[in-house]
Order: sequence, then C-alpha cells, then structure tokens
Amino acid sequence: MAIPDYQSLMLPVLTLAAKGEIRVPEAAQIIADQLGLSDLEREEMLPSGRQRVLHNRIHWAKFYMTKAGLIDSPKRGTFVASPSGLELLASHPARIDVDTLKRIPAFENYYNHFTKGAMQSVESEVFAASSPSDITPEEQIDAAHALLTTALKADLLARVLEQSPVFFEHLIVDLLVAMGYGGSHEDAARKLGKSGDGGIDGIIDEDRLGLDRIYVQAKRYAEGSTVGRPEVQGFVGSLVGQGANKGVFVTTSVFSKQALDYARALQQRVILIDGARLTDLMVEFGVGVRASRTIEVKRLDEDFFSEDS
Repeated sequence: MAIPDYQSLMLPVLTLAAKGEIRVPEAAQIIADQLGLSDLEREEMLPSGRQRVLHNRIHWAKFYMTKAGLIDSPKRGTFVASPSGLELLASHPARIDVDTLKRIPAFENYYNHFTKGAMQSVESEVFAASSPSDITPEEQIDAAHALLTTALKADLLARVLEQSPVFFEHLIVDLLVAMGYGGSHEDAARKLGKSGDGGIDGIIDEDRLGLDRIYVQAKRYAEGSTVGRPEVQGFVGSLVGQGANKGVFVTTSVFSKQALDYARALQQRVILIDGARLTDLMVEFGVGVRASRTIEVKRLDEDFFSEDS
C-alpha cells in the first residue's frame, strides 16, 4: 500500500505516544509493520534525498499535534501523549486530522496565525495532496517555504529551551558574531558571560576595532513566561551604572506591553529580542540551522530569443 499522508498518520502516531515515550524512527518502524509497508516503501526518500518519506510525514503529524497540545516532548528527540492527547484517544476517534485539531483553541489560534490565505491551500496541496489550488506554482513554492520556515522556528525554540543557560549564552555569542559584532568569536566569547554585574550577562564590541560596546542580558525563560518592566528596568539600571547607552536583552519567552513601552521611551538604545525574533535571526544568519534543500527556479530568457541587433 502507499505511504499514508501526514493527517492519516496522526491517529497511529498519537496511539503509539500514549504507550510511553518514543522516537520518530521507532514510531516509523512500528507503523510500517502495522501497515505492511514494503521495504521499498519504508526506504522511500524525499526528492531532496535527505529524509525518508514516512519519517517526514510522521514528523509533520507530530508537529501539528504538538501545536494542539496533544503531544509533549519530555526530552530531546522523544515525544509522548499529553493528558489532552490521552483524553482525545479515550473518546475513540475514527480519525484525527487538521479539522479535528482546529476544534482545539490553541491549535486554531496557531493555524489561523500561520496558515492564512494562500498558505492554507498550499499546506493541504503540498502535504495532503488535496484538490488543485488557484494560486500560481511560484506562489505555492513561496507559501510552502513559509510554512516550512514556521515549523523550523518552532523546533528551534523548543530545542533552545531544552539546553542549559550556559549553552544559551554561547548561542547568543554565535548569533552576535554571525551578525557582524564582536570582532571574532574568541573575543566575543571572552566578553560575554564574564561581566558579573547584577543585570548584565556580558559585553560585546559593536565593531572590530572596539570603538563602542553593547551590553547584553541573555535569559532563557520557560515558554509561557513573560518578561516584565521590572526585569528590563533592572537591566537599564545596570547600563546606567556602567555609563553605557546601548544594550540588548534577549529572552526565549516574550516581553510584556509595559516592558516594550518602557524600552521605547528610554534615552538609552535598548533592544528587546523575544523568542520569535530570536528564531527569526537564527534562521536569517544561519545559527543552529543548515540548508536542507536548494531549489533553482529558471525562467525563459527573452533576450536569448530576441533578433534585435
């Protein structure tokens, strides 16, 4: 039989996750046995040649159910059914798909935010092979790329939250150096995390000559936490104590409206980077990610066919 689409795999994946912690390769092996897939089907690769089709579709099934709160990731590389997932299974659903998940408020908010307009058509067309869309092939590529990037950023933030505070500080070093600050990685590494000041985690040169410095605070807060005005105010107080006028406060969570308004009104230049902006920058500057597939789209060269001399 053909490999099922990712929506058809949601129920089998959640059923396995209800039995205890499991990894995607283990789940793929069990599901392949249950479906009676041939060796060729088990080993079928994506066009990129970098991942098996079955593994990829299980990953997407798991990703969507995680956004719906049906699956938890207790540690790196493993997943398990959450209490909400167990409750859904107890109702003996005949199928779990995107329409099922959209009845869950958390997923509906996510889905509406990240899959609006053309992306909704492309999402089903690319991953579930549904009816043809009215959008052009180039729009399909752009929308599919946006969807993949959204999933990547969610995975990035989840992985960062699994790491230690020391790892997070090193990540900020890598990111700032990739953005052109710090002169060299060695110089930046020596300065970040060495301050010892109450509200400052490190100092990094703004340019290679060290003509100006940026003071950094890097706080790995759990998902759902909010960094309020008092934390930002404490950081600004440390800047004033150092006679500094430039600072960057990086967190894996979000800033409250009061914190954002306070930072905007400051005389000092203080940039607040939340978890969403952090993953944007990591993807843009290639920190913690690598290219998986490159597609070159060619167009007709009208100049080649022109007979004008």
